[in-house]
Amino acid sequence: MSAIVSPAALPKDVAARWLRRCLELPRKSPKATVGTVILLVFVVLAIVGPYLAPHDPSATSVTGLRGPSSAHLLGTTQKGEDVLSQLLVGTGPSLEIGFLASALATILSMLVGIPSGYLAGATGELLSSFANVFLVIPALPLIIVIVAYLPSHGNFVTTVVIAVTGWAWGARVLRAQTLSLRNRDHIVAARALGERTWRIMFVEMMPALLPVILSEFLFTTVFAIVTMAGLAFLGLTDISVWNWGTMLYWAQNAQAFTLGAWWWYVPPGLCIALLGMALGLINFGIDELINPRLRIQQATSRASRLHRRPAKPPALATSPSGSDNFRTDGSNPRR
Repeated sequence: MSAIVSPAALPKDVAARWLRRCLELPRKSPKATVGTVILLVFVVLAIVGPYLAPHDPSATSVTGLRGPSSAHLLGTTQKGEDVLSQLLVGTGPSLEIGFLASALATILSMLVGIPSGYLAGATGELLSSFANVFLVIPALPLIIVIVAYLPSHGNFVTTVVIAVTGWAWGARVLRAQTLSLRNRDHIVAARALGERTWRIMFVEMMPALLPVILSEFLFTTVFAIVTMAGLAFLGLTDISVWNWGTMLYWAQNAQAFTLGAWWWYVPPGLCIALLGMALGLINFGIDELINPRLRIQQATSRASRLHRRPAKPPALATSPSGSDNFRTDGSNPRR
């Protein structure tokens, strides 16, 4: 009887392969390159934004509502506050809430989705039903109700509420992927060797689930940032803390759209759209790199373009006698 080979090295090989593909992503996917550059710009602004702000974002002035000028590059609010300073200072809290809420939601989806797909019997069905309950509840109305009745509306509370209400769909996707992996050869071999259940789920299966987890993290980040901005716009968060949502809240309260003060509400809205686009482009690039069907389609498309490209006619060479009757391949066209 042949000995069973331990699959311990397999997850490391799979993880190394995914790491190499991620490192090749900027070179092979222009979409991911553009998205990464935009995301890095926002991350840098989130770190150094408060130091680059030319004014105190809450400092009022008698100048009142003014358009962009040399003194205020993005204009001022009705109270004379500098819009550019508010935008730079508010980038950090916006990204902080988005990424932290997405990280918490991703962890929750892993803790529920992977066991519900791997464990058989009542335990797996109970976890799956638990995720389905959260999945059918409308997320935004539930968030509004929860936040409205909480005594504190700080960034931490907002982050936790968004994470608790945004993990279910990711858990459902992870469950489906885990069900397709549970009977693979290396998983069956790990069970035969007596590996612990938690190690099989979170060590043996994890490398194959990394693309799904990364995609879930990126889309949940977009959901968290948009939800945070929506809650702040409705005045359900701490409006004394500057972020893109509170900028839209104060612009709406002061009727900036009616007054034609586009410089007040367009910059935060544009930042939200650009960040969402960047994360979406990164996700599309990752999908193109790791999805076999998309790779085959791209290879087929490139091959068809090369096949349709007209071939260049062979060049004519001049013979020693001065005539051009001879091709470069030595043949005579007049024969």
